[in-house]
Amino acid sequence: MSSIHQQKQKIEDEIKKLEQMGGSLPGKARHFRDSTFARFPIIFVFMSTFGLVATLYGFEKVIDEVTFFADNPRAVLIVGIATLAITGTLYKKLT
Repeated sequence: MSSIHQQKQKIEDEIKKLEQMGGSLPGKARHFRDSTFARFPIIFVFMSTFGLVATLYGFEKVIDEVTFFADNPRAVLIVGIATLAITGTLYKKLT
């Protein structure tokens, strides 16, 4: 009986050690991420802005290559509004 209790205690101790190790890692990673952003905020702002503008510009170029959309800008507007409505509805249902 005593050996079962000792084994149970050892297992519980190991689980506590693992939980403590896991809890400290996210805190350290958050500190590293925050300190990097705090040290270089302008670089992150420029990189984020470039990424957004490049994505939108890429979408514009792809839409220009589709002859139907290039010839019918109203269709682009309708498809865009419909896409926003569908994604908004989907977001409401998922949350």
